[in-house]
Amino acid sequence: MLSCGAMISDEAIDDQVVAERDSERRAVMLMITLNAFTTPLMLSASNVALPAIALHFSLSAVTLSWVPMAYLMASAMSILVFGRMADLYGRKRLFLLGTVAVILSSTFTALALNTPMLLLGRFLQGVSAAMLYATQMAIVSSVFPVAQRGRAIGLVVATVYVGLAAGPLIGGVVTDLLGWRANFLLHIPLACAVLYLGLTRVKQEWRGSREPLDVLGAALFSLTIVVLCLGITNFPGMAGAAMLLLFLLFLLGFVRHASAHPHPIWDIRLFFTNAIFTRSCGASLIMYTATYANVVLMSLYLQQVKLLSATQAGLVLITQPVVMAILSPVAGRLSDRLEPRVLASAGMTVTVFGLWLLSSLSAASELKTAILALSLTGIGFSLFSSPNTNAIMSAVGKKDYGSAAGAVATTRILGQLSSIILVAFAMSVVIGDRLVASSTAAELERSIQLCFSIAAVLCLPGIALSVSRGKMHPH
Repeated sequence: MLSCGAMISDEAIDDQVVAERDSERRAVMLMITLNAFTTPLMLSASNVALPAIALHFSLSAVTLSWVPMAYLMASAMSILVFGRMADLYGRKRLFLLGTVAVILSSTFTALALNTPMLLLGRFLQGVSAAMLYATQMAIVSSVFPVAQRGRAIGLVVATVYVGLAAGPLIGGVVTDLLGWRANFLLHIPLACAVLYLGLTRVKQEWRGSREPLDVLGAALFSLTIVVLCLGITNFPGMAGAAMLLLFLLFLLGFVRHASAHPHPIWDIRLFFTNAIFTRSCGASLIMYTATYANVVLMSLYLQQVKLLSATQAGLVLITQPVVMAILSPVAGRLSDRLEPRVLASAGMTVTVFGLWLLSSLSAASELKTAILALSLTGIGFSLFSSPNTNAIMSAVGKKDYGSAAGAVATTRILGQLSSIILVAFAMSVVIGDRLVASSTAAELERSIQLCFSIAAVLCLPGIALSVSRGKMHPH
């Protein structure tokens, strides 16, 4: 009888442990998905408000490009540091600190009185968001086993696209009714809910490798990002050329340092030993470079070339993220059973056709052409994103989840930054440093066509990387 009682007691304890684990998983997913919705909501809403911001502060085309670029530059500079800090001090802890920082920096940006204050606010928002980017996938990968990870990642990615889908429409309406400042405050109530969940419902903490922080490597990487942005936005010109030369020197210095350091801020040696990881990250970098600026470019096209209101533009812009939100969970589940490289490669191929259509848009184009093109890029990105992320996270061991999540976020942010740099380059070449309000529709049209044409061509080596990554299945 005692033996039977002990067995029943053990079973009850096991059931309780399973129930507690499942409860915490649900709380983690709610916390992560809420955050995955709020940050993209603010980002896409603020992109719709760019023409209004340019008019309010009398910004030139190049200066306007710094409004999204300051955010992305800050994220790219700091995300590797936060990825390592999350492994050292706790992923949940850094995630919650990032949530607090996003609330404060967004309020600061909404209160901006001049251009420097606005750009500083965007920079601080980028640093805050980097804490979240560096930790959310690492937390999901820590909580869910390999067999369920693709579905969980797909849900998070889908939620990101729901935020991206809601942002343009909500941002357009808010801009027309309340002004551009309100777009930086939309997400704050939900961010407070994320903070509450993390403090009260998620009890566990996750850490990874305990190597010390590579301060010199972090500094070199950050300087590399800064001089690249300054070089592109000042090109053509002597200052821009000098900055780009400095960029190459800093990049070489970072690579040499990271190759020799025992615990580098970004272990690039993994890129030389793990083909799946390397080519998946390379494909991600190219895909984000080719597609991230779609909302920025289409916002300018619809409002400045087609002369639509912010609300009308938002109704068109929701096309791509709505498609992503619908298809991403499906692609995530498929990546648990099918080869991620097949899904991702097919996605990049579809994206090429969408970008080619976008590059043909002009003032005379019908809106249905723009909607079709955005639908194609949405389908392509959905097929690519979740399977590619699953491939990256499943290509490394459990102890490196933090570093791998940092690599996922870093390649994404670098790709997004490169996409905005491409916009700045096109604006600089075609329009120069004149005010956006004084630019002709034809000049904006040529800039937008140039960006989309380059983006479509960029996808071709991305497809080659994706196809050649080799066979892999997360099981």
